[in-house]
Amino acid sequence: MAVLAGEFIIAGFHPIDALVLTAERFGGLLSEGWVLKTLAFAIMVGSVMALIERSGGVDGLVHELSVKRSWVNSKRGALMPSFIAGIIVFIESSITSLVAGAIGRPFCDRYGISRAKLAFVCDSTSAPVCSLIPLNGWGALLLGLIGGQITAGLIGGESATWLVQSIAFNFYAFVALIITFIAVWFEIDIGPMRNAAIVPPNTIECEDERGHFGLFLWPMVWMIGGVIAFMVITGGGDILKGSGSTSIFYTLIITLILMWGYYRFKNALTSHDFFSASLKGAKAMAPIAAILLFAFAIGGVSSDMEVGKYLASFIGSYLPSAYLGGAIFVLAAIIAFATGTSWGTFSIMLPIAVPLAVGLDAPVALCMGAVISGGVFGDHCSPISDTTIISSMASGCEVGEHVRTQLPYALIAAGISFILFVLFGIALT
Repeated sequence: MAVLAGEFIIAGFHPIDALVLTAERFGGLLSEGWVLKTLAFAIMVGSVMALIERSGGVDGLVHELSVKRSWVNSKRGALMPSFIAGIIVFIESSITSLVAGAIGRPFCDRYGISRAKLAFVCDSTSAPVCSLIPLNGWGALLLGLIGGQITAGLIGGESATWLVQSIAFNFYAFVALIITFIAVWFEIDIGPMRNAAIVPPNTIECEDERGHFGLFLWPMVWMIGGVIAFMVITGGGDILKGSGSTSIFYTLIITLILMWGYYRFKNALTSHDFFSASLKGAKAMAPIAAILLFAFAIGGVSSDMEVGKYLASFIGSYLPSAYLGGAIFVLAAIIAFATGTSWGTFSIMLPIAVPLAVGLDAPVALCMGAVISGGVFGDHCSPISDTTIISSMASGCEVGEHVRTQLPYALIAAGISFILFVLFGIALT
């Protein structure tokens, strides 16, 4: 309905034209290679997760870390592996959420932690970490956008230098990670998180003969390694220029092939059981793929309505330069929330923020950091964001529940970030 309502406005309130535009919108999306690859990714992730569980890989992981090594033996420890994975797997935000969710699900179930709390950890580490360690597609996009401002003569110097300076002012990413760590370490549940659904605790006393740790570990290694390799290949040797959607798509195909060979070699699954579990997992993810498709459509409608440019017009040239960073942060957050894309927000707001900062003699790097922070925050909270949906999928949590339970933590981080942007704006102006 949201897509149709948006198209109705774009069509000048003509119902027939709105229906035609809606059909064209979905037809256009389904003709885009990156969209089809992303939808296939969502389906194949279901197969991978189902196979790991069916083979006994989940039991093997829990046994290895809880029984053999005693690394995870409390509620606090149950979420730390996911938090750590979310920090070190920074090559692509979707893979970050997937790996963190896969690692955390069995421990959350064992120690009675809600899947919503796990989704919060996955989502709060994926985009923030990728925006802080830009050795990925995020960095490539930002370098290109900053380079455009240099080419236009608005600023001088090198793109990489400006990017490093702006990352230092990416306050939301820093604060969100700190708040996530505190919430995990001190087991803090606030707002709706207190009432989040919890899977009844279960225990694993001994290792099943099929429950070998390698059944979980190797698929994770193949996915991480595959994404890195394909990012380099699709980027022509430059990982920063690689295609994230293409890399993930081919990585999952190869991972499933390798899993079949490895699971057959280990006698973990018969071929019949392997394909049966794959199909079951894929079917379970079909609704998530549909949600992603509608999310892309809503984002496209918001973009065509030029929501960003409309909101940017309210800043104008009358805002005191000391407060420009805070205003840009809020504006970028609204755009990212409405469109469900941080990358789209960067593309809209950086070409707006830099000229404003130069014209008002405000700190340019601070305003760039505000764009990045606002984009990550809005994307973090948006129910139509792909990272929000994938974090929910990876954790086994409903999207609506994930958005509700995560919002209080994100708002606290955003409030602190806004204050920091204002204080630094005053200090640097």
